[in-house]
Amino acid sequence: MKLGLTCPRFTWPGGDSAIAGRFAAVARGADEAGLHSLWVMDHFFQIPNFGPVEDPMLEAYGALSYAAALTSRVTLGALVTGAVHREPGLLVKQVSTLDSLSGGRAVLGIGAGWYEPEARGLGLRFPSLAERFERLEETLQIAKQMWSDEDKPYEGRHYRLERTLNAPQARPPILIGGSGENKTLRLVAEYADACNFLHGADVRHKLGVLRAHCERLGRPYQEIEKTLHMRIPDGQSVEESVQHCGDLAALGIDHVIVAVPDAAADSSQAHLAALATQISAIIPAGR
Repeated sequence: MKLGLTCPRFTWPGGDSAIAGRFAAVARGADEAGLHSLWVMDHFFQIPNFGPVEDPMLEAYGALSYAAALTSRVTLGALVTGAVHREPGLLVKQVSTLDSLSGGRAVLGIGAGWYEPEARGLGLRFPSLAERFERLEETLQIAKQMWSDEDKPYEGRHYRLERTLNAPQARPPILIGGSGENKTLRLVAEYADACNFLHGADVRHKLGVLRAHCERLGRPYQEIEKTLHMRIPDGQSVEESVQHCGDLAALGIDHVIVAVPDAAADSSQAHLAALATQISAIIPAGR
């Protein structure tokens, strides 16, 4: 099993002036601890699960580029980008740039988007749910085309690109977040290299739905990495965390991405390093 870390909060002692140094410690700590992945949320306002809306929030791809310069092995992605936040050609170029400058360590994490207050607050597009899914699928199609050897035009319902040129070329994996059975998991089966569930999802059932979509489309189910995001509560022992990860592995999860109370704290980094070591020794890799 793989272990990743997400950093959803940038509220640290010292205020805004401390963010750069503390986030640098998070990135370096993840790299040095042997974690597989490091993620940030693609939000512009803090979301209710993690703090007041006024708390500091970094733009995802600026933060990931900063992390790329400080690390050498950990993969980097947004968990997950709202497809309607950026025009698809720009988004693909951003992720391609991150991939190029990080030595091939980028992941495109993407979903339909859900946090309306930040979109309305900053004047971003936020159409109906049905349209957001339509735009998500077109964005996935554009990404696949831009990450291919073709630079022909793209004509969709919502997006029209005259030339899908992308140089330097990149082919980072695509992760789709969400557990909707009719739309999201169908898109995973058709376009994605990985899926992501939130803790609390009925993993066994959702993976059964994904398998059925794969069978219908003729896609090998085993090709798709199954990831899950969860929190490690303050005070949970390493042994308890290992047991929880083992339970998830038994359900079919390949990659656990955790949030900790303070990703920059020495205690959190020690917990994650010990957890990574024990997971690699106890829980087999692969599916």
